[in-house]
Amino acid sequence: MADPYTILGVARTASEKDIKSAYRTLAKELHPDRNAGKPNAAERFAEVTRAYDLLSDKDKRARFDRGEIDSEGNPAGPFGFGGGGPGGGFAGAQRGYRHDGFEGFDQGGGEGIDLGDIFEGLFGGRGGMGGPSGAGGPGARRRPAPRGANVTYTLKVPFDEAARREPQRVTLADGKTIDLKLPAGLVDGQQVRLGGKGEPGPGGFGDAIVTIEIQPSPHFTRDGDNIRLEVPVTLDEAIGGAKVRIPTVEGPVMMTVAPGSTSGKTLRLKGRGFMRKNGERADQLVTLLIDIPAEDADLKARLEGWRDLRDLRGKFAV
Repeated sequence: MADPYTILGVARTASEKDIKSAYRTLAKELHPDRNAGKPNAAERFAEVTRAYDLLSDKDKRARFDRGEIDSEGNPAGPFGFGGGGPGGGFAGAQRGYRHDGFEGFDQGGGEGIDLGDIFEGLFGGRGGMGGPSGAGGPGARRRPAPRGANVTYTLKVPFDEAARREPQRVTLADGKTIDLKLPAGLVDGQQVRLGGKGEPGPGGFGDAIVTIEIQPSPHFTRDGDNIRLEVPVTLDEAIGGAKVRIPTVEGPVMMTVAPGSTSGKTLRLKGRGFMRKNGERADQLVTLLIDIPAEDADLKARLEGWRDLRDLRGKFAV
């Protein structure tokens, strides 16, 4: 493979962002799905992907820049020739190579020298050079072709729609749209993975990862999977009882306020909350707040001379 920087068309000083941008542009242009019947495009696509695979890895890129590995990711030879041949990459580079090691390496009639120790440290032992187990040899284990990069998205979902698990329309980077079904037990910041909806690669497409942000509601708050709502009621509704209209995430409903209800009393509406992971619907908890007008001459006149003689604070013993 040629120089990876040249293949991607970037300078050696290019940033990670520049390298990724160049790869994405070339990958979309050369992807086999868009170039049916053009074998050269497929080969070029694979070459571009290998170049990106090397340069997107900080460690590999640094080693390549220092000359420690070649453009294929193989260790660079100490005499300027790299790996890649059938016998570990060095067969044929110099005459006199023997599969039993480097002892007696023929340098044109000169005295034999032992190069085994030199390469032993570089390649992790002499077994790594030549033979079926050597790098690049017939028995070498090939790394699977890399998949394309994942693509991340942020999806803002209204509180009511999140509670109802209403499908959300998502527009992908390629312009296509999908309807995303919200999972049971959904929480703010949860990520949903869409398999095969990412960038293309020789080993297949990467994934799309969608982070869901549940937007706050002007009326509701969340308590676990339950939904809480504070509802103001008038004094006469609390004393005499009433039916009041209140909001839920499914729409308004009528709720009964029992006679003698106190401020802070909590009523439960079954099955009006978020969907739990087990598929059961949580509840809506409604807290009553008795709202007494600040200045009401009629109310004041009606209560004139009336006193509540109960010792409501006696339990405090103060």
